[in-house]
Amino acid sequence: MTALIRLSEQMADRFGERWITHEAGRAQFMAAEGHHEALLPDVVAQPRTAEEVQILMRAATALAVPIVPLGVGTSLEGNAGAVVDAVSVDLSGMNRVLEVAPEDLLCVVEPGVTREALNEELRATGLFFPIDPGANATIGGMISTRASGTNAVRYGTMRENVLGLKVVLPDGTMIRTGSRARKSAAGYDLTHLFTGSEGTLGLIVEATVRLHGIPETVLAGSWGFGSLEGAVQTVIETIQSGVPVARMELLDPVAIRACNAYAGLSLPEQPTLFVELHGSPRAVQEQCEQLEAIGGSNGAGTLVMSADRDEQRRLWRARHAALPAARALVPDAVTWSTDICVPISSLAEAIRRARAAIDAAGLLAPILGHVGDGNYHVFFVLRRDDPSAWARARQVNEELIDFALSVGGTCTGEHGIGIGKRGALLREHGGEAVALMRQLKAAIDPAGLMNPGKIFAEASADEH
Repeated sequence: MTALIRLSEQMADRFGERWITHEAGRAQFMAAEGHHEALLPDVVAQPRTAEEVQILMRAATALAVPIVPLGVGTSLEGNAGAVVDAVSVDLSGMNRVLEVAPEDLLCVVEPGVTREALNEELRATGLFFPIDPGANATIGGMISTRASGTNAVRYGTMRENVLGLKVVLPDGTMIRTGSRARKSAAGYDLTHLFTGSEGTLGLIVEATVRLHGIPETVLAGSWGFGSLEGAVQTVIETIQSGVPVARMELLDPVAIRACNAYAGLSLPEQPTLFVELHGSPRAVQEQCEQLEAIGGSNGAGTLVMSADRDEQRRLWRARHAALPAARALVPDAVTWSTDICVPISSLAEAIRRARAAIDAAGLLAPILGHVGDGNYHVFFVLRRDDPSAWARARQVNEELIDFALSVGGTCTGEHGIGIGKRGALLREHGGEAVALMRQLKAAIDPAGLMNPGKIFAEASADEH
């Protein structure tokens, strides 16, 4: 009798219909948003309380059954993909907002709360949660991958917006990390150890996150440029000048063509910045004037801004739909999203190299991203039956990562390592640092049961 069958015998009565073993039910949890091959989970558990998570973890550890945490499956590097003879733990049902503390600018949530649901809950308070990775991801998943998104240039990433956590360790022990204070110097920073750990150390069952005031005035719009270089240079000069933009997104002509077709826009097919400004009416007006002055020397067209919320939502919905829009350019295509982040001074060269490499390889690949903080994406649009194109895309991706690392950048600004960037992690940090990461995991998860195969390849396997 396998360990997984024995675990099922122990847990099936307790979880009832929330212990899913039939194939049709399991197929809904394949976490296939990215380009990696999805695996059907063997079993899916759906806990509703922290106590149920503890019970499951104790039993799974006793039987040496691996655990794979899952939110709503929006990750792009196979971070939440199932593994063989494991339980995929769907935490999306733990979706309560436990507390909102407006005076302290924070709230306490369960991991399955999505960012859109949280902001709906906060609407009457005058506060909002700013991290917007594009997808309607869960807070737990966003913490696990240290997500970022369109607002990061002003409000930071999940790293800056998580104050404390409750985490269930592999043996079922629950720990509390961090505090409600704005800062602390008490001991090791366990909160940020688990933030970005991709479920390889424990399961997050509660999070305390920062909130921000809804700005008095929001202006958003699009800004066309005569060249990609001019658009990127405008981003660089804007950030270096200290203009407090909330969002600054780049879409190249291919990305604009895809978004026009998919979202019903009619923007000129040219390098374009999507911009959003927050503040008082006077402040956003001054920011607009500063932007226009910077863009004017870089071949900018007219900066078209609007305070109309419907127009703004339409614009950002189009940006958030850029991945399926790119996929729709080619029938039955797959999209592979890269995730490069570089120091802002190297952004122009990074994007120039990316465009040249894509063109030289004869690939279809829009360039877009959160360039306000040096993060850009290449969306390779590929057919599964074209191995030559996949090989060329893989080579281009490696070149982009190598350049980023050469200038002090990173192989992933927000998607995490998952299974897709294990080799790049080794190149970025070196063997000694990755060995220390492995030691930390071994100390917390000595049996290696938490999301195995993610972040680190098996010791005997090729890290690439």
